[in-house]
Amino acid sequence: MTSTVERDKDYFLSNFLTESHQDQLDFVWEKNQKTKASITFAISKTGEAISLPQAPFGGFWIYEDLSSASLETFILAIVEELIQRGIHSISLVQSPKPYNPQFDLINYLLFRNGFEQAKVICHHFFLGKKKIKKFVQKESPRNQKKTTNSSLKVSHSSISNLGFLKDIRSWNTLRGYEVTFDENRIVQQVSSHPERYFLIAIIHNEEAIGYSLAVKLTSDSLYYFLSGINPKSPIKNAGELMLNELFLLAVEQKVNFIDLGSSDLEEGANHSLMFFKSRFSNDTCNKITWSKKI
Repeated sequence: MTSTVERDKDYFLSNFLTESHQDQLDFVWEKNQKTKASITFAISKTGEAISLPQAPFGGFWIYEDLSSASLETFILAIVEELIQRGIHSISLVQSPKPYNPQFDLINYLLFRNGFEQAKVICHHFFLGKKKIKKFVQKESPRNQKKTTNSSLKVSHSSISNLGFLKDIRSWNTLRGYEVTFDENRIVQQVSSHPERYFLIAIIHNEEAIGYSLAVKLTSDSLYYFLSGINPKSPIKNAGELMLNELFLLAVEQKVNFIDLGSSDLEEGANHSLMFFKSRFSNDTCNKITWSKKI
């Protein structure tokens, strides 16, 4: 059931470890030589199993629907193996439902087997390849008029230079936002998987006033990962233009859904950002961090 051999995974971030984690441990549930489910843990030097550190999420990946009994057997076998390896705590961030149709069953079984909710974050989604295309067809004429009248250029492209990260950091700091992204880790990931990353840029009078980073975390999804808009810019609708360009990219990449990410602050829900994202989404789902002492 267990393996430390790197497997081909659609969710490419499962293979990135941090310096504080010395090993990667893959658990794979197979039947008749077919992979049914898997989960990857990073093992820390202090005996913690985390799925996954500094990634948007980790948790269980289901390749073919499992019965509740089979999935529970898998969970219990993982816990037992980690105990045997001297691990003293487990933490996993289960991906939201659009990534995993058995989301509700997984969360139920984790709860029934002694895992506790350590954190709950709400994500906004736009689901449906055809619906994404219809959204673009409806909004494109209006957005084209906005950019023409405001001397704006909005574009998306692959990434050849990561200098934009300094602008995003600077703009968000000026706005008083907490800036937590790891620049070196992003550089490493973009260098290893350049086909998965895209830069959306807004140019006003030949000067960049906004950037966002979009990531194909899986082959059929697009994740709105990181963004920043110059607070000194006179353009008021830059955020809308950025998201509309994200939808254009989603049509081009033929993905099934867009993940607009979370809108949480340390002190609670960011209602203004959630309202803004609700205009570009047709579903919400929670991302739950589960923990267990063993």
